[in-house]
Amino acid sequence: MTPATPLQRAPDFLSFGRTVFLKREDEHELGAFKWRGAVPALELYRARGAPAVVTASTGNHGAATAWAASRIGLEAVVFAPEGASSAKLELIERCGAEIHLSGRDFDEAKEAGAAFAAGRGLPFFEDGAEPAQYEGYGAIAVEILEQCAERPAALVVPVGNGALIGGIGETVRRRAPGISVVGVAAKEAPVMALSFEAGRSVACGRGATFADGLAVRVAIPHAVDVMRRVVDRMLLVSEREMARAITAYAGCGLRAEGAAAAALAALPRIDARGPVVLVVTGRNIEEDTYQRALGDPESFPD
Repeated sequence: MTPATPLQRAPDFLSFGRTVFLKREDEHELGAFKWRGAVPALELYRARGAPAVVTASTGNHGAATAWAASRIGLEAVVFAPEGASSAKLELIERCGAEIHLSGRDFDEAKEAGAAFAAGRGLPFFEDGAEPAQYEGYGAIAVEILEQCAERPAALVVPVGNGALIGGIGETVRRRAPGISVVGVAAKEAPVMALSFEAGRSVACGRGATFADGLAVRVAIPHAVDVMRRVVDRMLLVSEREMARAITAYAGCGLRAEGAAAAALAALPRIDARGPVVLVVTGRNIEEDTYQRALGDPESFPD
C-alpha cells in the first residue's frame, strides 16, 4: 500500500489572501499522479490473462504504466511522439518499458500504439478511457477530505485527457457534493474545455503546449461524459500564466511541470468562499523548459 501523498498549506505569497492547500502528487517516487490509475487498470489486464500491455504517453502515464507493470508481472510497451520530453522518456525506460517513438503528437502516437496492440492481440491501455483509472484517481479526493481539517470550498485540477478530474469529481459528488470541482486546461490545447462546454466530444486542431501533460488534441468521449456530470467549471490558462506559476512554485522550493502549474495559474479566477485545494500533478519537466520558465516567463505566449 503506497502512503498518502501530503496535503500542505501554501505559503501566503502563493495564496492571493486566501487559504490554499497543495495536494502534492509530485511527492510520489515517479514524480506524478499517474500510478494511481495504472495499478488498478493493469491488475484487470493481468486477471484477464494478458502477458503485456501497450499504451501511448507523452511521459508520466507511460512511466506509471511501466512502473505498475514491473510490480504486477507484465511487460509494458509505450508509444510516445517524436518530440516527447527526454526526461520523461528516460524515466519510462528506467521503469522497464519498451519505447517506440511514433507520430508528431500524442494522438498520432496513440494511433500507432493501438495498431501495434491489435496486431499482437494485446490490450491497449488508452489513458482516460479505462474506468478503473477513475476509481484510482478518486483516492486523491478521499485523501484530501481526510487530510484537510476544514472542508474545502473548491478543488482545482489540471485537465489533460480528463480522467484525473473525472475520478476526483466522482468521489467528491458521492462524499462531499457541496465542494466545487474546477478544471484547468491549456489555452493552446483546449479540446477538453471545448467538449465540456459543448456537452460532447468536439474536434480541435490545437494541442501544442509546453505543458505536455495537457497536450491533448482529441477528446475521449467517456472522459467528457464523466466531466459533464461531476465538474462545475472549466478554465483555460496561457503558456505565460503557467510559466509564471512554475516560477512562483519554485519560490517555495517546489519543482512543478507545466500541467501542475496550471491549477496555480488559474487561482486568481477561483471565487470559492473557503479553502481551495490545488492538485500538484507532477514535477517531471524538461530542464531547458524549466530554466526558461524560471529565467524568462514572459517569453512564453499569452
